[in-house]
Amino acid sequence: MRLMIFGAGFSGLAIARELAGECVSAGGTTRSHERFTALEDAGLTPFIFEGQSLLDDLVVATRETTHLVMSISPDAAGDPLLQLFSEGLRTSMPHLEWIGYLSTVGVYGDHGGAWVDEDTPCRPKSRRSIARLAAEEGWTRLAAEAGTPLAIIRLSGIYGPGRNALRTMQQGKARRLIKPGQVFNRIHVSDIGGATALLARQRLGGIYNVTDDNPAPPQDVVSEAARLIGVEPPAEIDFETAELSPMARSFYGENKRVSNARIKQAGYGFLYPDYHAGLAALYAEGSWQD
Repeated sequence: MRLMIFGAGFSGLAIARELAGECVSAGGTTRSHERFTALEDAGLTPFIFEGQSLLDDLVVATRETTHLVMSISPDAAGDPLLQLFSEGLRTSMPHLEWIGYLSTVGVYGDHGGAWVDEDTPCRPKSRRSIARLAAEEGWTRLAAEAGTPLAIIRLSGIYGPGRNALRTMQQGKARRLIKPGQVFNRIHVSDIGGATALLARQRLGGIYNVTDDNPAPPQDVVSEAARLIGVEPPAEIDFETAELSPMARSFYGENKRVSNARIKQAGYGFLYPDYHAGLAALYAEGSWQD
């Protein structure tokens, strides 16, 4: 396997830690030289990619790539790689065997708290989710033209070391917003790495929800974090009267329970099947502050 991860950030590095050790070569992109050490620590050869063009060293590396992971969010102009590879993937990556595209469960839109799965029609509401769905469609076309399996990996709310309710609680930023009936799914970043690695190793295509077993009210996660670190949870705040940014409020405009049955059927067993397990592990390891 010759792996290239475009956008080796929080999720991309988790994927690298799962796969880099079994690769003939493994590379990842970042916008900043300051992040090179983080990529190297995860087993990646770092490359600069700022979204407009591929530098010469990255062109050479992509020509040898067999497994591509795309983890860069669309910007106002859309998905940057779709534009760069519009002439076809085989021209730039003649040895490509598998593509993984990291998307979001936000593409399903609002379903009033009902269960959704990969066959549920997408009806995104937010601009960012609409852009994600357009990117999914673009990658589907490119992959079909290249005859390459494409795994669309739809992620729920990501947490892990340094990015979690325990840390938010410690920093005094946690809020228990109450909106009756509201639930969210979550996913530990290590499970993103594990599930993506499984799909890559088996070169599996299709759409997969990579999310936990337990869609739950957000205030319950805050309460569990408070319990673990031994403090009182913050007071409840009515969502309707809370002071929130437009983006924060928009997250609460979508309510659904997301099924992860398909990735389990593919053979993946979750390390952290719910937020209880994930937060408890972060606390026990001490990695929640990293």
